Amino acid sequence: MQVNMTINGQEVSEEIEPRLLLVHFIRDSVGLTGTHWGCDTSNCGTCVVLVDGEPVKSCTMLAAMASGHEVTTVEGLEVDGVLDPVQEGFMQCHGLQCGFCTPGMMLTSKALLEKDPNPTDEVIREAISGQICRCTGYSTIVRSVHWAAEHQTAAPIGSAT
Repeated sequence: MQVNMTINGQEVSEEIEPRLLLVHFIRDSVGLTGTHWGCDTSNCGTCVVLVDGEPVKSCTMLAAMASGHEVTTVEGLEVDGVLDPVQEGFMQCHGLQCGFCTPGMMLTSKALLEKDPNPTDEVIREAISGQICRCTGYSTIVRSVHWAAEHQTAAPIGSAT
């Protein structure tokens, strides 16, 4: 079947098998490997991408379901060589260690900050509660999101050219 979607501001059109998961389409067909594939059961959250600005676990969504929609991967946060405040915050506050959960955490954080530009610790922890980080203990991730909130200057999701 034919799918057409926008990924990180670029139109993508491809013939695919109807059963192809979005995570595999992004990684294998489009070649964007920042989206990680972890558990394949939606438990770990490493595969989170944004679909029309909402966090979605791409291991549980068919690529066909994303047809006609705007998909943002971690590669889409950086614009013209400038890191998004969320990416910068994770770097400044050591919100990543092994980096496996980081892309999904960053995208979930970006979506949160679009809705709530000044979230509390509790709101941040609730937003990322569907993702597992085995390295950080989450406190540095929470600090990273607060740093990003204080430095938000990037364009909203989907505004990249």
